Amino acid sequence: MAMDEETLIIAAQQGDTTAFNRLVLQYQDLAYSVAYRIVSDPDAAADATQEAFISAYRGLARFRGGSFKAWLLRIVTNACYDELRRRKRHPQDSLEALYIKDPLPASPLNPSLESPEEYVQRQELGQLLQAAIALLPDDQRTALVLSDVQGFSYAEIAEVMGVPRGTVKSRLHRARARLRDYLLDREELLPACYRLGDRDPTRV
Repeated sequence: MAMDEETLIIAAQQGDTTAFNRLVLQYQDLAYSVAYRIVSDPDAAADATQEAFISAYRGLARFRGGSFKAWLLRIVTNACYDELRRRKRHPQDSLEALYIKDPLPASPLNPSLESPEEYVQRQELGQLLQAAIALLPDDQRTALVLSDVQGFSYAEIAEVMGVPRGTVKSRLHRARARLRDYLLDREELLPACYRLGDRDPTRV
């Protein structure tokens, strides 16, 4: 019989590693997706995700209920911040490295409705947006990723980031403004159908 999330958490808190592994399987894609959007590097995102799950396992006894997803993603974002601080101390990547091929699953568009040209244009836009996201301050980047990439509500983002909803709204407003300015300065790099005059690029 399949166990619900609460039962899995209780079992994991009692030392059941199988139950914890099932929680990992349930959230690993989401955790990696958030980590990648924050650190902009697939290997670093994988490392941050792994560290986050290790920290979550070690700290599971401190989870006292509420949203497990929000609790876990706070650990993930903190692991990402640690990785970003490490990279600032030991910089290795150039700006060109930000324009990497997106390793995340492709958009669930019907392939029969998307031409090869449209696919290439969407990939180019995605790479440009990821480069812009990578240049945002950490707190704005996290708010933007959780809202405009993952589709979380203000309440969920506030819980993940441990700040009031008003702070989330403020960070999102500043992040979207920075993103728009970044794309305006590089409008010639945008595929024609994604130019700012045609659609809103602040919806990531």
